[in-house]
Amino acid sequence: MAEKSYRTIEARPNAESLIKPGELVDLIEVTPLTLNDRRIYNQLLENAWEAIDKPVSHVIAKSALRGSHNSNDRIGESIERLMSAIVKVAVTWDGESAIERVQLLGGNVEANRADGLFEYEIPARLRRIIGNSTVFARLQREVMFALSSKYALTLYEMVQKRGNLRWRSSEKFALEALRGVLGVPKGKLTSWSNLKLRAIDPAVAEVNALSDFMVAIDPIKTGRSVTHVELRWWRKDDEAAGAADRALQYSKVGRKVRAEERAAPQGRARPSWLDARGQALRTETYETARMRHSGYDIYFVEGEWRAWAAGKPEAADPDKAYLAFFRKYAEANPL
Repeated sequence: MAEKSYRTIEARPNAESLIKPGELVDLIEVTPLTLNDRRIYNQLLENAWEAIDKPVSHVIAKSALRGSHNSNDRIGESIERLMSAIVKVAVTWDGESAIERVQLLGGNVEANRADGLFEYEIPARLRRIIGNSTVFARLQREVMFALSSKYALTLYEMVQKRGNLRWRSSEKFALEALRGVLGVPKGKLTSWSNLKLRAIDPAVAEVNALSDFMVAIDPIKTGRSVTHVELRWWRKDDEAAGAADRALQYSKVGRKVRAEERAAPQGRARPSWLDARGQALRTETYETARMRHSGYDIYFVEGEWRAWAAGKPEAADPDKAYLAFFRKYAEANPL
């Protein structure tokens, strides 16, 4: 008798982790999403998990989606982007590989009260994809909320999907395919050097610092151009895994500094602002910068701002000063 295949919906989330179908890990965003969008969507999937393949409505408290923010405005913005988002999912149709285009989120109702509920539906085609899924990623909740960019979260999900494969520890991607999975907006980071500097290297550094796996992304050239990459992964030893656990206890800024140090090429000088006793910026400021200036390395620009501000009178409002500098920087250095 043939062995029964294991279905993704039979996997169970727990207090530390949640389940994400593999098809929703390697999807291609036709409509770009933000880091917050992806986190909220993972929470919506987790909340609906017990009946995720059924044509029913699901309910969750808005406070569960709000995280550390006091306002519900960001929840509404993310929900609207998720509703309008179209993604391409690799599926098997009549025994052959195919691409299915689906919406991520169906109709929903949001209570006006700040402490109210949010009711939502999973679209029918997506329910079918999830119901047929046999590969999934188990995401550690603490890691998901610690990662500071959409690219890092996406790479983490990719590795968690592949990490337990017994006979495989690498996978080759066409460069454009990787850009699609990472959700790089069209027209942004068009060269390999920019993509590597602003998206891949920081993401690899964060995943290596915080997850159970080490990961590397190596370029593959056709002629003189990079046309493909090889994604490699391997599980950490006990010492490295312990370091990752400790890293999760660091402050968010501290984690980012350590990740940037790991990503820095050999011989690259440590940016002077990392040692400066400048005023710390709010988490909301980084997220505003990321939304306003998609594709830029917000921490690199922070370094440029702090270097420019060195020796000048301290800003009355450093968050506003940073965002103002970022706007001028982006105008002078278009991607």
